[in-house]
Amino acid sequence: MPRTKGGVVSRRRRNRVLKQAKGYFGSKHCLYKVANQQVMKSLAYAYRDRKNNKRNFRKLWIVRINIASRALGLSYNQLMHGLKLANVDINRKMLAELAVNDAQMFANLCETAKQALAK
Repeated sequence: MPRTKGGVVSRRRRNRVLKQAKGYFGSKHCLYKVANQQVMKSLAYAYRDRKNNKRNFRKLWIVRINIASRALGLSYNQLMHGLKLANVDINRKMLAELAVNDAQMFANLCETAKQALAK
């Protein structure tokens, strides 16, 4: 049985990694071993930060809602509790969007929450 060389497959694999490392600083974009380590680390960071991104946006939405609701005389938790009591089912992303772009509609929702809390 003659020996089979894996040159084409290996070169293709290395080139794929080097292509992913394009734009990295120093030898990280041209030396395979270093580039492979950096690409693996970059993929790990990307996976982690896709999860963190969701957390960060939720924090941002809560801050925006809190600022807008305090201007109308309600704290964030009072607003959310009042909306829940009033059976208003709206997520934080949409509430934050309303707080920034449609102040009148957000004020109406705050009034609804206040009335529900008063009952």
